Amino acid sequence: MYNILICDDEADIRSALRIYLEADGHSVFEAGDGREMLEMIRNEEIHLLLMDIMMPVMDGINALTRLREFSNIPVILLTAKTQDADKILGLNAGADDYITKPFNPVEVSARVKSQLRRYMRLGGLSAQSPAETVLCNGGIELDVSSKAVTIDGEPINLTPTEFMLLKFFMENTDKVFSPKDIYRRVWKDDPLGAENTVTVHIRHLREKVEINPASPDYIKVVWGHGYKMDKKPAPRGENKE
Repeated sequence: MYNILICDDEADIRSALRIYLEADGHSVFEAGDGREMLEMIRNEEIHLLLMDIMMPVMDGINALTRLREFSNIPVILLTAKTQDADKILGLNAGADDYITKPFNPVEVSARVKSQLRRYMRLGGLSAQSPAETVLCNGGIELDVSSKAVTIDGEPINLTPTEFMLLKFFMENTDKVFSPKDIYRRVWKDDPLGAENTVTVHIRHLREKVEINPASPDYIKVVWGHGYKMDKKPAPRGENKE
């Protein structure tokens, strides 16, 4: 089905996850630390990474930061910690989701399936409507077919989650959505931990599409309600017809 890499320094954790994932039909690879994980991803076709935060040699946060320099595969962090600060740290480093130990096999399976659906949809493995091919708002242009995004003609690099989040906003300009609504519609999952996850990914997206992320022109907070993307006219001199 798909190739999934488990990166955890505890063999028992890797073995338990392998049982769950192989039962769903996936091929499973294993790594014991961040360095081993990076080497394996460079040499194998991996579709999703499950990775612990606390590991020897190279911890999950440093490994994730390096991974994001060359790969946008979905990453779900495994952590024994429950504090929001640790979850936010992982999301800030580029994680797509997280699961807290001890984990429920049903939750692991559901979150893996959710991330793979979104990643494969982004990769163009599902049909797109011709009307969706190119989305434009102000200086932002998003090509659904090629997965390319430009700001005032300059290409930018987005993670799969950031791409899907931007696409969602551009398809729904001037509409306000709560973090839970955004999570349901972009992550295609129950909004567990939606507030932190959505907030962190929107901040990352603003850093890439806004001239001044602290005073955004496009993606704005509607206090007490959620977020929206303002509809903007095309730049002067451009004719989109």
